[in-house]
Amino acid sequence: MAERAKTTDLRFMRMALGLARRGLGRTWPNPAVGCVIVKDGAVVGRGWTQPGGRPHAETEALGRAGAAARGATAYVTLEPCAHHGKSPPCVDALIAAKLGRVVVALGDPDPRVDGKGIARLKAAGIAVDTGVGETEAAELNRGFILRLTENRPLITLKLATTLDGRIATQQGESQWITGDLARAYAHALRANHDAVMIGTGTAVADNPELTCRLPGMAAWSPVRVVLDGRLRLPLTHMLVSGARAVRTILLTLSGNRHDRLHAYKDCGVEVVEIAHDENGNPDLREALAALAARGLTRVLVEGGATLAASFMSQDLVDGVVWFRAATVIGGDGVPAIAGFGVEALSDSKRFVMIDTRPAGADMMETYVRA
Repeated sequence: MAERAKTTDLRFMRMALGLARRGLGRTWPNPAVGCVIVKDGAVVGRGWTQPGGRPHAETEALGRAGAAARGATAYVTLEPCAHHGKSPPCVDALIAAKLGRVVVALGDPDPRVDGKGIARLKAAGIAVDTGVGETEAAELNRGFILRLTENRPLITLKLATTLDGRIATQQGESQWITGDLARAYAHALRANHDAVMIGTGTAVADNPELTCRLPGMAAWSPVRVVLDGRLRLPLTHMLVSGARAVRTILLTLSGNRHDRLHAYKDCGVEVVEIAHDENGNPDLREALAALAARGLTRVLVEGGATLAASFMSQDLVDGVVWFRAATVIGGDGVPAIAGFGVEALSDSKRFVMIDTRPAGADMMETYVRA
């Protein structure tokens, strides 16, 4: 019976985790949470964190369950909040609904919660079980956790290359190495990240929009971030001209001309000045801290080779999504990642493949940091 109960709990928790994934890229600065309410073996309510981080998953699920929540079991992917913010604590709503049991996948590391939600449920006489689906829940909200524990968002590096790892010919031609389906998958990646980041070189060379252009998903476009230490981004660039429609952050070095800074701001660009590193380039950790301070938890880094190398060299890449086209350019093409000083194999950055799938004529490979 005990094993059957564990299997049942994990099945319903995985339902809740599936619901939570619907919120990725849309719930920041809050975590993406899912909740399923079960009574007599049937789901009577379900919910997930809504865009902007509220209403919370538990509130949504309780609203759908109504009176059926009394005596039921709630499966929640993250410890219910126990503090007053822009909405009342979810733990109070769960207690008021007179649930019989709450199953929690993962504790909330936010110091305003961190065990308080679970303690209050128990104090109210509600049975609580924890750790069901914990590994999956931690992976789902790794960006939220990193923001709290390391003062930075999760970083996913997206690459689209030939078989030999080239992103352009020696003349700079790159459109398009991968096919339509691979590019559609890449737009879906943008949709489940809070922000997408590029460097100045890519911005100037490609003049990208960095929006989600899948049908019906324009509203899922992430915040656009450009790392531009010397303000080389033209004021006529699409990222500047469209800044009032899609939030755009320009990370630059302190000490640039004030008139140039104000020109970007007048176009609607959010300009953030940061310090430089020992090489005179924008300090990446300070840049990420600035994004974390604005509530961003998941950042997709799309280019180019120099920016990718900078993130790699500083051990800031948490995952890689690599689209490979079945073509070869050769050694005179532009590499996906510039050199960053690796001299011994023991110094190389190591990743573990967790998924591979075809994307039309291309392949999509997903890796996480080893």
